[in-house]
Amino acid sequence: MYIAIIVLIIIVAVLLGIVVLLQNSKGGGLASEFSSSNQIMGVRRTADFLEKTTWTLAIALVVLSFITCFMGRSAYQKKAEGGSKAQQGQSVEAPMNQPAAAAAPEAAPVETAPVEAE
Repeated sequence: MYIAIIVLIIIVAVLLGIVVLLQNSKGGGLASEFSSSNQIMGVRRTADFLEKTTWTLAIALVVLSFITCFMGRSAYQKKAEGGSKAQQGQSVEAPMNQPAAAAAPEAAPVETAPVEAE
């Protein structure tokens, strides 16, 4: 699910870049480049459509970003909680699974002979 949202963010970002590049700050852009669109929609309608598309894509990008932030945070918390429970479980279970300390062989101390100087 997380990867699907990341892919959606990439698609929305590319579309947003394309829509912004189609716009012109003076109201030209897409409407001035294609003369057939002037006849179908008109200059003002094309500019309104591009503006609405820009706002929609920008809002979608922000919402998807927040969703991934919360999904990532909850996944991190689950890992942290799972890791701490596993560590607690290992520390509690480890003494029960190990043999008693008296049964473990101890290494005998090694005595060394003193070295005489000649």
